[in-house]
Amino acid sequence: MTTLTWILSATVAGGVISIFGAWLIASRASASQVSILISYAVGALLGAVFLELLPHAFNRSDNLQTTAATILGGLLLFFILEKLVLWRHCHIEECEAHDPHDTHNTPAVSVAPHHDHGRSGMMILIGDTFHNFVDGVLIAAAFLADTQLGIVTAVAIVAHEVPQEVGDFLILLHSGYTKQYAFALNLLSSVAMVVGGVLAYFALQTMEQWIGTLIGLATASMLYVAVADLIPGLHRRPEIRATIQQVVLIALGIGTIWLVGEIAHGH
Repeated sequence: MTTLTWILSATVAGGVISIFGAWLIASRASASQVSILISYAVGALLGAVFLELLPHAFNRSDNLQTTAATILGGLLLFFILEKLVLWRHCHIEECEAHDPHDTHNTPAVSVAPHHDHGRSGMMILIGDTFHNFVDGVLIAAAFLADTQLGIVTAVAIVAHEVPQEVGDFLILLHSGYTKQYAFALNLLSSVAMVVGGVLAYFALQTMEQWIGTLIGLATASMLYVAVADLIPGLHRRPEIRATIQQVVLIALGIGTIWLVGEIAHGH
């Protein structure tokens, strides 16, 4: 397979798997089952960062300090982007992130008894489309650096996309969309991943020096999502049984990435 074929296959499959998986889970699964997915996603993301992306980023680098600074700058960038999304979201409707009585800092993803006339749903769609586009760019950069790295990156992205899409699906329902319409909009949004992958493939043909930087940003993106977005939610279940379950599932996610990497490398 050519590199472009790999990119197209990974982005199309990634979008379809995450959307269909999220739709099935949001329609039938309980909150505890979504928590299981999140624990597994944390492991997959951390495994991809420390077993594949980070070593490749440093191996391709002529200056390790510059690469480390790129990853550090990426973490700050994603922190700022998330702040902007939260700021905008909290100005169009009441936001629990600003509620002083919410001592557990619970995110506003539960379905409220009233609809918000599509406001938060539209924000989610815009944000998700941009997120999918960036994921497509990162997948393309990984495949251009190394086919095996591209495969592992795509698997990790799908692993964290599914629980994220579940949350997006619930917010769209809260905004008044029907299940069928919410599914169609999420599927349309996933096309941005393919667009990002294809555009990045052609753009990076003449700007190969940017591949290392994009891998560094991919590392920062996955690390930020795992540590800042997903792990805090796991701490809301501090009981020993839940903790053991989370540790096992995180280890399973890491193991999956290790296994995919071994298979991809032909070991």
